[in-house]
Amino acid sequence: MSPGVKVFGSPTSAEVARVLACLFEKNVEFQLIRVDVYRGRKRMPDYLKLQPSGQALTFEDGYLTMVDSREICRHIAEKNAEKGNKELLGTGTLERASMEQWLLTEAQSFDPPSSALAFHLAFAPMAGIETNGTVVEKSEAKLKNVLDVYEQRLEDNRYLAGDKFTLADLSHLPNAHNLMKIPRCRSLFQSRKRVMEWWGEISNRSSWRKVAEMQKAPPRRIYILSAPSS
Repeated sequence: MSPGVKVFGSPTSAEVARVLACLFEKNVEFQLIRVDVYRGRKRMPDYLKLQPSGQALTFEDGYLTMVDSREICRHIAEKNAEKGNKELLGTGTLERASMEQWLLTEAQSFDPPSSALAFHLAFAPMAGIETNGTVVEKSEAKLKNVLDVYEQRLEDNRYLAGDKFTLADLSHLPNAHNLMKIPRCRSLFQSRKRVMEWWGEISNRSSWRKVAEMQKAPPRRIYILSAPSS
């Protein structure tokens, strides 16, 4: 029987990759139905019924349909509280509040500049799109400020929300992974000792290694997957 959880999108999308990492952390079986943002939707009218605007991600859990990756991760962690990693939301009220604070920081302060840098320094050149130098400089300055905050936070904490890996850390994985492929951006991490140690830990989790392998694999329309055993 097909699993009840379905993810529509490509693992190369940061939004999709974030959700896949969470599913693996929670040992939740799922079906990934690969949708090419630029071409696949034209061939999949059923997908357009779910996501008329053609966004990069659609998540189905039974009759529930969601499109925001961070809300999807919260849903997965809450619904499957006793599965897999039980600490993704924190283990108490204070830890949950800390997790939410740093998850908000990722969404509002880390994601915008990191997404802009990945686009202008990696995607744009390959697509023949002119790089906007002003956007790159402003985004780099913003990212430096965020990473300085992280460096200070990580002086006394192994992870952003405390001593446990949570959604706050997981949410950074897709964009940070893309930045580490760009020498100019990778140096921003490498010049901050604690940030680099943190990145080394979170990027070597089996859940993210699985997602990274999926990103490199030849595209297939449908994957039936379950989480790694460790």
